[in-house]
Amino acid sequence: MIGRFPQRQRVGTVPGRFGSFHSLLPVASSTGKVPAMSTAIQEREGKVALGCVGAVRWGVTQRRLGMKVKGVNLLCILLKPTMNLRAVDTVERGERECMKFDGRKTARARARDVWRTGCWKSESCGKRGQILVRNRMKAVILVGGYGTRLRPLTLTQPKPLVEFANKPMMLHQMEALVAAGVDTVILAVSYRAELLEQQMKQHAEQLGIEVDFSLEEEPLGTAGPLALIKDRLRGDEPFFVLNSDIICEFPFREMIEFHMSHGHEGTIAVTKVEEPSKYGVCVFNEKTGKIDSFVEKPVEYVGNKINAGLYILSPTVLDRISLRPTSIEKEIFPEMAKCGELYAFELSGFWMDVGQPKDFLTGMRLYLKHLRDKSPSLLAQGNHINGNVIVDETAVIGRDCRIGPNVVIGPRVKIENGVCLRHCTVLSDSIVRTHSWINSSIVGRKCSIGEWVRIENTCVIGDDVVVNDELYLNGARVLPHKAITTNVPEPDIIM
Repeated sequence: MIGRFPQRQRVGTVPGRFGSFHSLLPVASSTGKVPAMSTAIQEREGKVALGCVGAVRWGVTQRRLGMKVKGVNLLCILLKPTMNLRAVDTVERGERECMKFDGRKTARARARDVWRTGCWKSESCGKRGQILVRNRMKAVILVGGYGTRLRPLTLTQPKPLVEFANKPMMLHQMEALVAAGVDTVILAVSYRAELLEQQMKQHAEQLGIEVDFSLEEEPLGTAGPLALIKDRLRGDEPFFVLNSDIICEFPFREMIEFHMSHGHEGTIAVTKVEEPSKYGVCVFNEKTGKIDSFVEKPVEYVGNKINAGLYILSPTVLDRISLRPTSIEKEIFPEMAKCGELYAFELSGFWMDVGQPKDFLTGMRLYLKHLRDKSPSLLAQGNHINGNVIVDETAVIGRDCRIGPNVVIGPRVKIENGVCLRHCTVLSDSIVRTHSWINSSIVGRKCSIGEWVRIENTCVIGDDVVVNDELYLNGARVLPHKAITTNVPEPDIIM
């Protein structure tokens, strides 16, 4: 549905209920019968919203236009030119079949323009006659500082640019945000902002969104960065806040709908864990989602759902945050919960904080399994492939190799004959020479792994490292630009 309307306002369909309405013609179905559907346009404070009764959502143009939405032919109606509704958006972004209408641009293109410029459409009608209307949304990604937990990979590039499944970590999040209707992403950074800006601007241009940067002169925690950009977040619309280390299915549209349904200040995504005693547990009413409290590393069982690092906040939350180092998890959220303003949205799919090497590899395994279930065509196939594997199209793999399970091979990587790779990732422009064996490890960019080398036990090889032939590396952390000439039989940091 297309339109603009104040925050959390529901669009009514009964003439006169919310003020001045303009009656429109009935809508006919492809069978010639008039379904149980009526429409109304309400003008308020210069904003326009469209409401309809029934389970079909539809868009409007300034002229009569036939369109097909999930098998139902609809006839859109002539609207007043001042309403300035110039596009058609259907139930799903990829399912638009529209006619040309004004001699300048197709309705399909208009729909794409509206989506990009800020008219958000709910994916579900909810109750009959109630459709949620969103303006354009913003998102803040908390990039953080030096990425020390993921060193040595973060010694040569910011953590958000480290490739996860052949794509910068942050790009996974940004693509999901764009799909949910976000058109502006603000990156809260404090380390290597220039390189991050250069790289992410290119991706933003491809995605058709705006990327802004907020530079912290000193670390401000997880809430302080929001105070630094209060002026950019003010308005009627809620905004996303994300930790940059998180990989999951990113159900952002569902989160928006949940946030709109309860109508309070904040929504946080929560996920189930096997050992809740290691985390801060979120205690909430599982029927309503209302959060009661947070218990840090509980001794006795109080629940198994933890903060997943994905939030939707209303602008009023900004009044709770001062410009100083502040923890949103330990200071802001508990206070919101006491006031009854914080709700939990349960994630149903996989989730992982990939901010350290062991979890990075676990997250990669979960992500590859997700691809197997949802998009198996993205996985590699062949006699040398075992299990879930991604191989970049520019990579070269030799004869008699055994690749997988849970392996990612990056751009321009060369894998020579007889190599065995398991539960690992090899980043771009690296070479693994004949008969080497890599298990449960990460090989950085532009590395050279010699012949008959064995690497295992969560080794992390920094960028531009050379490992000589016939060496054994066990749990080694190798800093960038090093040459390894002797075995590393026990976990160690090679500087």
